[in-house]
Amino acid sequence: MKILIVDDNQEILFGLEKLLNQANFHTHTAVNLQEAKTSLEQCEYDLIILDWMLPDGSGVEFLAQIRKEFYTTAVLLLSSKSEITDKVEALDSGADDYLQKPFSNIELLARIRALLRRESAYKKSSIEIENLTVDLASHNVQVDNSPIELTKKEFELLELLILNQHVVLTRYQINEHINQDFDTLKTSNLVDVHIKNLRKKLGVASKLIETVRGVGFRIKVT
Repeated sequence: MKILIVDDNQEILFGLEKLLNQANFHTHTAVNLQEAKTSLEQCEYDLIILDWMLPDGSGVEFLAQIRKEFYTTAVLLLSSKSEITDKVEALDSGADDYLQKPFSNIELLARIRALLRRESAYKKSSIEIENLTVDLASHNVQVDNSPIELTKKEFELLELLILNQHVVLTRYQINEHINQDFDTLKTSNLVDVHIKNLRKKLGVASKLIETVRGVGFRIKVT
């Protein structure tokens, strides 16, 4: 997954780049709108994190312009503005989500993953991995063409793993995704319970879920 970060604050830019790289995202950075436009012309991104105020103009106006040029990449707009009218303006200009500064890293990563899941589901509803078929829109899961009934949490877990194929997701990252109670994120063993239940239901397809000792889990395709 490639993410373009557009912000002129070097401290924020460095922090975001470090955070996202540690979360296994590939990042490019731009410190103004001209650099951002050049990057968009040279590379296709899965997400743009865009600051509202930049040295050479407004991020909101830039967003409205690139939407007119048929750039459909998901955009998360960052701003210190807190008025509801500002949020409405951002969304009306084409932002997919809006996050007010200062923000927590946990909330930022949760918003990013939600946007990327939405984009992936929009681009490709059904994903096939060997004998496993998962429809992200209907939540239908099949193994060897036979339907598998999963709980909401089990499906969210499977979806997260599939959308991050070959990426090792830590227990903390997975827990953050499927558990809304942030106070229990560091101590809960729910991830291992859900992984065990998911593997049991997937049967022969459970071999796709690999345990990376001391780290976490991933979908591994041979």
